[in-house]
Amino acid sequence: MKHPDIKIYINEAYYDFRGELWTLWDKNKFEPKLDFNHDKISTSRKHVLRGIHGDNKAWKMVSCLFGEVYFVTVDNRPTSPYYKKWEWMMLSDRNKKSVLTPPGIGIGFLVMSEIALFHYKWAYEGEYPDIDTQFTLKWNDPEINIEWPIQNPILQKRDK
Repeated sequence: MKHPDIKIYINEAYYDFRGELWTLWDKNKFEPKLDFNHDKISTSRKHVLRGIHGDNKAWKMVSCLFGEVYFVTVDNRPTSPYYKKWEWMMLSDRNKKSVLTPPGIGIGFLVMSEIALFHYKWAYEGEYPDIDTQFTLKWNDPEINIEWPIQNPILQKRDK
């Protein structure tokens, strides 16, 4: 299953003897045209699971800038034919994938490398959709039945 509302981009990179330089977002090249207004970065260690979180107003573009994560999306829109369906992919600094999700899609990731640097780019109108207006889906909800690569991730209280 490939969710039609979730977009995957392979970011262009320039390589030379110094290393590499890659572009995460170019509003002239990507669709839909969004005005991003908020960025966040998280650092996490191996086997930390963040999420599954989302809201009903923000578009999110995410990328793993360093390390590797098992990235999961879950459609939490009751009127969607993909409601409670999940998908996964690996995001890493090697594959340079970015994922764009619309409002109503929950996202989460499990760190597979020793450490990961994860970038969130947000587009929304009005106030930031903080924790009080976000939804949380349980990482091991039997109704969703996500196949995680480990059984005992490191979780914060909100995700337990």
